Amino acid sequence: EAKPWYQYRQLFITPGRISNGVRFWQENSVILQQAEQRWQVPAAIIVAIIGVETQYGTQMGTHPVLDALYTLGFHYAPRSAYFSKEFANYVKLADQEGWLLRQPKGSYAGAMGMGQFMPTSYLHFAVDGDGDKHKDLFFKPADAIHSVAHYFAKHDWKYGAPVAHKAMVQDESRIAHLLGKTLELEDSWQTLSRQGVTIATELPSTTPVKLLRLDLETGSEYWVLESNFYTITRYNRSPLYAMAVYQLSEAIASAYDAK
Repeated sequence: EAKPWYQYRQLFITPGRISNGVRFWQENSVILQQAEQRWQVPAAIIVAIIGVETQYGTQMGTHPVLDALYTLGFHYAPRSAYFSKEFANYVKLADQEGWLLRQPKGSYAGAMGMGQFMPTSYLHFAVDGDGDKHKDLFFKPADAIHSVAHYFAKHDWKYGAPVAHKAMVQDESRIAHLLGKTLELEDSWQTLSRQGVTIATELPSTTPVKLLRLDLETGSEYWVLESNFYTITRYNRSPLYAMAVYQLSEAIASAYDAK
């Protein structure tokens, strides 16, 4: 997350990740269509999340989840409250799903499955997508796809609404105060437009928005963010992550439609 955007983007918006995303979509087209209709979350966003998180289920992590959460929960004081809770919920989840405690593998932080859910999110948002009475986000694409869609639906995804708009800024000195660190949509479109920010599509003046600056190899680019962008950051609290998911989803959708 400390990388500038132009380097961060190169990690995720790649020809391989796009083509593999198209293949994942084709292989799971019926499931993705059902999930989109049920949860009102676009298939492209679901595919992009799984692509960014685990390369479509091919890189789900090699750390025993039990060990990762125990280590962080009881031997890492700055985050002990959070990870000890996750450790307890993992034990509860393993009992619920009939797992051997040391069997599931995940990230160094204890995230699991194709969508890299932490145990609390697994308990709250995992869905049995194929009707087998289990919620297997590791090996069942239907469960993983519906679970990611359910997560977005519960975090106020607005179906059919924009995510972000490429913007032009007339005078960078006029908008510096609009580039706060918070991810919340603190401003209205009227506020940004009065400071010389323009986009290709006019928005209602009261639309809640956020101005984002991304570092390029030379210079910067600006984006006007809407509420769906904020929803992506509820999955991972990073604007770089959210932009990577958004741009990957656009690239995959374009390539999929061209097939």
